[in-house]
Amino acid sequence: QVQLVESGGELVQPGGSLRLSCAASGFAISSYIMNWYRQDPGKQRDVVARIFSPGNTVYADSVKGRFTISRDNTKNTVYLQMNSLKPEDTAVYYCHTIMAGTNYWGQGTQVTVSS
Repeated sequence: QVQLVESGGELVQPGGSLRLSCAASGFAISSYIMNWYRQDPGKQRDVVARIFSPGNTVYADSVKGRFTISRDNTKNTVYLQMNSLKPEDTAVYYCHTIMAGTNYWGQGTQVTVSS
């Protein structure tokens, strides 16, 4: 059974840092593209960062240079290191993957950037 469980979201001041975690079970993250998405209320869910099986990564322009996606295959966990956080980074962050045409999502973790 595929499961994605996010953690690490909290209230942080502008300029601060957070690290989100996505613990996966039921499959090996090293074999699949893993994504972090985020969604503001009333807005569409947008991809923030992606890591491919070989380990290469891509980022949305809005987070490039500030966010880093990584994975620990031994823990079967994907991370999103977020630095220099801005109020516009406030959103629910979701872990995501696709297998055999089926989308799998975690429950999301709330990140709030505010003074």
